[in-house]
Amino acid sequence: MPAIFPFTAIVGQERMKRALILNAVDTRIGGVLIRGERGTAKSTASRSLAALLPSVKVVQDCRFGCDPDKPATWCTECKERHANDKKLPIAERTTPFVNLPVSATEDRVVGTLDIEKAIQKGERHYEPGVLAGANRGLLYIDEVNLLDDHVVDILLDSAAMGVNTVEREGISFAHPARFILVGTMNPEEGDLRPQLLDRFALSVDIVGIRDARERVTIMERNLSYEKDADAFRNHWMPKELELSEKIARGRELVDQVTHTSRDLLSIAALTASLNVDGHRADLVILKAARAQAAYEGRTKINDHDIALAAELALPHRIKRTPFNQAEMTTEQLQERIEQLAGQSMPSDETDDSSESEKKGESEEKKT
Repeated sequence: MPAIFPFTAIVGQERMKRALILNAVDTRIGGVLIRGERGTAKSTASRSLAALLPSVKVVQDCRFGCDPDKPATWCTECKERHANDKKLPIAERTTPFVNLPVSATEDRVVGTLDIEKAIQKGERHYEPGVLAGANRGLLYIDEVNLLDDHVVDILLDSAAMGVNTVEREGISFAHPARFILVGTMNPEEGDLRPQLLDRFALSVDIVGIRDARERVTIMERNLSYEKDADAFRNHWMPKELELSEKIARGRELVDQVTHTSRDLLSIAALTASLNVDGHRADLVILKAARAQAAYEGRTKINDHDIALAAELALPHRIKRTPFNQAEMTTEQLQERIEQLAGQSMPSDETDDSSESEKKGESEEKKT
């Protein structure tokens, strides 16, 4: 098998790469939908990202790659092993990359329970599906718009909840299903239903690069890769390792990232001013902003983080009319955020801490 094309060697498409990286830092964001014409590195970027992600600790011999440090998320089998006073051994594995075929059925995705064996022998036998293999990895769906809507709904549910539960005839089995969900599609072949479109946390529309010099760079790098894939990957390995380590540090830091009341108001005012339906966009922007701050090594989000997150969370949620601009730049979003926050909140409240910060301060005073 030839070496995978390096993620850091992909030319341009910065929004797409940023959306993938943020989901790698925090899989709880909820996935990314990449829409674009053929030959724009959609599948290459997804596969390359999985290849550079840091290895993860897993419970040895676990079919689902459970995280030994998070017992609350363990599968049914690991919980039973632990209940029997067995010490669960730990191992390491590379980040899995799972490619879901368009023809996938519900049973193929969630797995199956053998009811006959359960009735006859009293044994619970679960055959893992795609979600089991994708846990703590990257699940890639090419031409997601051609996949059965019900299957897409199941995938989005699992991505949001982080768990897959299969129930048949009063028998149930659960296992963690925390993964980076990446769906790609060519809009010329049809679109997703609005209900499903909104459930993808982030969305990026990409087109082929028009700059002649950058197109030359793309050709040169691809020719070098085709000539000697291993040598080409070794050449880019320092940058790959640097990015991998940065993502790993971001993962460790993301739960420590805080926000203020002003940050929440900025997000709410921005989505309200753009007539965004529902509240999913607000939560996605907050999660993505936290991931952006963690990726940059900070523990507090700022307006620029919010603008970068909104740039990825809003394009598929803004109602488009012939008279409004389909997309806004990061600079335009940040300018609007600052303007709206200034109008909506008195100056003496702009530095209020988030609820978690306030609780922490009150507890310190008591002690």
